[in-house]
Formats: sequence, C-alpha cells, structure tokens
Amino acid sequence: MAKIKRRKQNKYLFSSKSSRPTKRRDIKGSLINSAIAILSLLLIAFIFSFSNRQIQSGVPIEVTFPSLPETPQLAVAIYEQNPVLDIEVEILNGCGIPGLAGKISNYLRSQQMDVVRSENADHYNYDRTILILRNENSDGLKKIAESFGIDIDDKTRIKHIPDDQLNVDITVIIGSDFATIKPLEDYLK
Repeated sequence: MAKIKRRKQNKYLFSSKSSRPTKRRDIKGSLINSAIAILSLLLIAFIFSFSNRQIQSGVPIEVTFPSLPETPQLAVAIYEQNPVLDIEVEILNGCGIPGLAGKISNYLRSQQMDVVRSENADHYNYDRTILILRNENSDGLKKIAESFGIDIDDKTRIKHIPDDQLNVDITVIIGSDFATIKPLEDYLK
C-alpha cells in the first residue's frame, strides 16, 4: 500500500488574517456607508421639498385666448378674393444688386403672378430689363409687360426664346435700368 501524502494547508487561506490590513477595509467600508447615508438624506430632503411645492397652492394663472371670427374664411374664399394668375415666372438678377431679384419677386407676387424661381443671372452686365417668353403664353407676357409698364411691341425688351426644360412661362432678367421703370421705382421706394 502506498502512502498518500497530505499537503500542508496554508494557514492564512481560511484564517481571519489576510495580507491586507483590516483597518484599511474598515475605513473604506465606513466611508462608503457614510456616503450612502448622506445621499439618502439628500434624496429624502428633495422629495419632501418637491411634495411641499406641489401641495401648496400658488397664484392661479389665467389664460385668455384671442377671439376668433365666428366663421373662419376658407382658403377657397381667400383665393377667390385675390386669385393667383396662371403665369409662372422666373426672375433673374442681371445687374448685381444684392436682393433685387427677391424684391422684384415680391412685387410680381403682389400682382398675383406665380414666381417659381428667383436667382442671379449668368452675368451682371445686362443694361436693360428683358422679358423672355418661354412658351406660347402671350397673355401672361402681356400681363407682366403691363405690370412693368413696358410696351409689348418693344423688341429690345421683349424676346421669344422657347425653352420647355425651364418649366416657366416667362423669364424676367432685371437689368441696370430697373430704376427707370416707373412701377418698380414706386414699389421699391
């Protein structure tokens, strides 16, 4: 029979003594317990404070809404009073004055024109304001020429250059002479 050797047990494995000092563990534990206690007290104080505010009655707030007309107008009624004409217009700034195309767009919209685009032209060297008819909507061209005070027979200002890809009826290129056009001069003042 063979003898079975027993191993020696480490005397510190299950003993109360360990490699760390116990005082250090006790201090850490008491610090954590103290922090938890303080945070718990703060939480209780906040809950108490919040509940007191909710329970107290404050100054009542009165909300008043503006009175509305008895029967509001429908969009159809507004449109019938001031209809937008079936003329799609593109405004191009050809003189380089910042914001001019937007101002002219607002002017044409006040004349019930449908301005679909307002941008800069390909260059800023246009001396004269030009109206370009892009399709066969000559009635629209007459209306815009009237709103600008331009003679419909003026071939230097009125051109017919069809372009179906632009999806507009008329292109207006604002030239440096815009200040001499009386309706624009009156509107921009």
